[in-house]
Amino acid sequence: MRIAFGGIHIECSTYNPVLTEYDEFRVYEGAALLNHPSFAFLQDYDAEFIPTLHARAIPGGPVAKATYLEFKTRFLAELKQALPVDGVYLAMHGAMYVEGMEDAEADWISATRELVGPDCPISASYDLHGNVSQTIIDQLNAFSAYRTAPHIDIEETMRRSVTMLVNCITTGVTPKIYWCPIPVVLAGEQTSTEDEPAASLYAQLPEIDKIDGVWDASLLVGYVWADEPRATACAVLTGTDDEVLKQQAKVIANSYWQAREEFRFGCQTGTVSECVAWAIDCSTYPVILADSGDNPTGGGVGDRGDVLAELIKQKATSTLVAGIADKAATIAAFDAGVGAKLTLSVGASLDPSGVAVHETFKVKRLIDATADSARQAILSIGGIDVVVCERRRPYHNLSDFALLGVNVKELDTLVVKSGYLSPDLAPLANPNLMALSEGVVDQYVERIPRLRKQKLTFPFDRQFTFTPEAKPSAQNR
Repeated sequence: MRIAFGGIHIECSTYNPVLTEYDEFRVYEGAALLNHPSFAFLQDYDAEFIPTLHARAIPGGPVAKATYLEFKTRFLAELKQALPVDGVYLAMHGAMYVEGMEDAEADWISATRELVGPDCPISASYDLHGNVSQTIIDQLNAFSAYRTAPHIDIEETMRRSVTMLVNCITTGVTPKIYWCPIPVVLAGEQTSTEDEPAASLYAQLPEIDKIDGVWDASLLVGYVWADEPRATACAVLTGTDDEVLKQQAKVIANSYWQAREEFRFGCQTGTVSECVAWAIDCSTYPVILADSGDNPTGGGVGDRGDVLAELIKQKATSTLVAGIADKAATIAAFDAGVGAKLTLSVGASLDPSGVAVHETFKVKRLIDATADSARQAILSIGGIDVVVCERRRPYHNLSDFALLGVNVKELDTLVVKSGYLSPDLAPLANPNLMALSEGVVDQYVERIPRLRKQKLTFPFDRQFTFTPEAKPSAQNR
């Protein structure tokens, strides 16, 4: 049994003006992909897995078209060389946007289908913040999406997708897919599976998996910061019983629709000014304040200085801002050295429409580049430290702060460019505040323009009805 695997994994805000270029991706091919830790679980199957290409980048702006086409060409070349294969597994995200292209994943998956032909089964795994279309579904035989946000079931989801593919090949039973678009598209922070109503909605999926004729039940909330017609929630069912799959897809879709008004943020939210004031007045620590509108793991630019400016204005102390992407400021700090005082403009270096802070800072610490991270510098102003970095990146793991030489527990306030907090940081927050800050991943979604919406969609539209309709894949037989 020979199974080819690969894919492309990125989430792109169409509101982000900074293109994602080739050097933002980590690209694995051949033995490097086969031995990558993310795919180590493939060793548990009695099959030969043939690596093609897998490209992955942190969320950001649209992928440069030339970059996308290079990846696609190399992927298809590797896949063609691997033929014949008994199946293909695609590890995708689902919210990619390529400049000048509509429905980019559909292009990638359709090219895969064209190459391997109509009889080769293809299974895909997606992020629950992916956007699905009929064209995508029409190319696939099996589909599975994450069931947790924050994402702690990535390997589990990939296993479900591969297991369905292996079962298809070994039994000769090709599953069917039915999907049901839901005219709701909300921010990921409103739909965290750790909070209601999402917690209960997602808890039903493993039970639906147990129904005869169902192989996998998926519910995607979609990705709201992609201004594309396909950006919507949906239910996707894989299995063998047409009527059961259609019925359960409609059950899931209707449950999500009925809960649409109940979704809330899972922590205290406010304006930037309010959240900074609350953090300063708080008697417990560390307060972890999320700058949600500029979250790089949601597709934000990661270079805005709004929260830093407000912290300076309100004279915060014992505070770390991690971090602001600003290559020029980082280079200036390294050139000046530890202890130097510099008058700098920090922020808005990638997106000029953002906020920059013009102040005199002291260079407190310099962190050299590693295999996984570009150079970083810690600058100080009053009681505030701010991390600047040569490349946009998140600061969501304790290992990020260990590299900086910072003990998060000793801070009064930690500011991170995030939405909901990562599993590393969430247990430390005392409390967690989320600023509904401006940016290209604005959590206040009603104030972002939806210029390409083709159907009435909640919460941008409210006075309309919805009756679920389950649609089949063209691969169903």
